[in-house]
Amino acid sequence: MKRKTKLILWLIIIFIFAALALIANNFYGVFFRANIELNDKEFVIIYIPTGSDFDQVCEILSNDGGLMSVEQFRFTSKQKGYIDNVKPGRYKIRNHFSNSSLVNMLRAGNQEPLNLTFNNVRTMNDLAEKLSKQLEFSTDSILKVLKNDSIAKSYGFTPEEFPVMFIPNTYQVLWNISPEKFTDRMHREYSTFWSDERINLAAEINLTPIQVSILASIVISETTKKDEMSKVAGVYINRLNRGMKLEADPTVKFAIGDFELKRILFRHLEFDSPYNTYLYPGLPPGPIYLPDGHAIDAVLNYEKHGFIFMCAKDDFSGYHAFAKTNAEHQRNAQRYHAALNRAKIR
Repeated sequence: MKRKTKLILWLIIIFIFAALALIANNFYGVFFRANIELNDKEFVIIYIPTGSDFDQVCEILSNDGGLMSVEQFRFTSKQKGYIDNVKPGRYKIRNHFSNSSLVNMLRAGNQEPLNLTFNNVRTMNDLAEKLSKQLEFSTDSILKVLKNDSIAKSYGFTPEEFPVMFIPNTYQVLWNISPEKFTDRMHREYSTFWSDERINLAAEINLTPIQVSILASIVISETTKKDEMSKVAGVYINRLNRGMKLEADPTVKFAIGDFELKRILFRHLEFDSPYNTYLYPGLPPGPIYLPDGHAIDAVLNYEKHGFIFMCAKDDFSGYHAFAKTNAEHQRNAQRYHAALNRAKIR
């Protein structure tokens, strides 16, 4: 009888251990076996918009993230406290991610930064559109910051000068960065760019960093040829030093608001605007284009020469013919205008 009792006891113990082992195996499977299947892809990027709840996360992962079992993901999320702790953002979902790894990443908000690039920007509206196409915030929300005079003043700029703070480049940022934090980040980048060396170079040509950027905006609008920018900058520096008006055609286009204008006529030169450097001496009140680092450095390291005139070459190469005298400049201008007439550009 005792022998039979011991046998039953051992069978019960074995059954309990088997049941516990089965439960542990299932529990391990839910937590640590792969629940992401991306076939031949190493990873995908998913976006969880601000305000999303857990059910929306499940839908996003199922549609775009290769999630195989929503139930297992939900169970793991509940155990790890993620269901009520959803964090928006841009996330890299790797192939064969386990539920545990997936939840840990999402719960911690470990986002994958993106490379934000903006260039070829003339106005704050242009900048807002380019940013909103790459980041979560809307065009209107960033414009409220970009066109806020108080915010511009807090960074040390007038509203007209404020665009120079946004130096075109590629920056690593979080997709759901707020407009305010983005602007603060650009101020830090601007402060880093303007090193002591650059500030000293600006002082040597009697310009502030803001004025250098404004002049660089004219240079980059005048020529897209990087190997010519320092020479063009030299022309404008020479004119400033002699007290001459800059008479830069791109400032007229900016003043009028017609950036596709092919030919500047006398009536355009009479358009009254502080940005029209044919009417007003010195630099305009703000940039007419967002100058990149190369254009700014072209001004800081301008080519020293005696040219005070320039005109687009008549071969339409994008380069310029430079002159030291008005007579020489008029000859260059006549050749260019003749080329415009031949091309029927009115």
